[in-house]
Amino acid sequence: MKKAIFLFDYTGIMAKPWADAGYLCYCFDGQHEPGVNKSSHKNILNVGMWFDAYNIFNHCDEIIKITGDCVDIVFGFPECTDLTVAGARHFDKKRKSNPLFQFEALQLCQLTRVVGDSIGCKWAFENPIGVISSEWRKPDFKFDPCDYAGYLSAGDVHPIYPEIYPGQDRYNKKTCIWYGGGFIEPIKKRMKPEYKDNPGWKKCGGKSLRTKNIRSATPRGFAKAVFIANSN
Repeated sequence: MKKAIFLFDYTGIMAKPWADAGYLCYCFDGQHEPGVNKSSHKNILNVGMWFDAYNIFNHCDEIIKITGDCVDIVFGFPECTDLTVAGARHFDKKRKSNPLFQFEALQLCQLTRVVGDSIGCKWAFENPIGVISSEWRKPDFKFDPCDYAGYLSAGDVHPIYPEIYPGQDRYNKKTCIWYGGGFIEPIKKRMKPEYKDNPGWKKCGGKSLRTKNIRSATPRGFAKAVFIANSN
């Protein structure tokens, strides 16, 4: 059975197109229950695992041990709080508390690459515009969710957060993708966003974990486009 690995993935949105096509998908995230557990989708397994920046090679070995062979792709969504330009005003304060805070965040970004290269398969990870470009390398491409809105049908409604996201993910939220291992950049099918700024953001509020999960939810059109471009 073909497999796919998704790191720092709580919602499972990125995994769904692969799972629907018969791939066995492993979604690793610290918010999942400890161990390997079934999800609401028969082909998605949730793996509860927090990642330590100083143990990425041990994590890599553990991930490969859990998933086994026949893995086609590894896709990651590492925490962006300590890397994005949106949080830059807090960097000096964080650096005084922990001089290595960005080094640790960058290490977690590299986990996706390390796992993908160790397996010998396609890999990619997502992060907003930030310091990765200067501390490692520039992204391979950038996109807004509305760039892939055409992959979703007319009348589409977000299945998890319909009160936050407009239908077909027709909104702007610039993000970046770094990739390797033969990953194929998906073809865009752009549709005009419903609004210049998504009004749903105002309904999130605060710095709660729920707000983080909402704002980091994978655009479904992008997820589908990546699957179409990279599945066998």
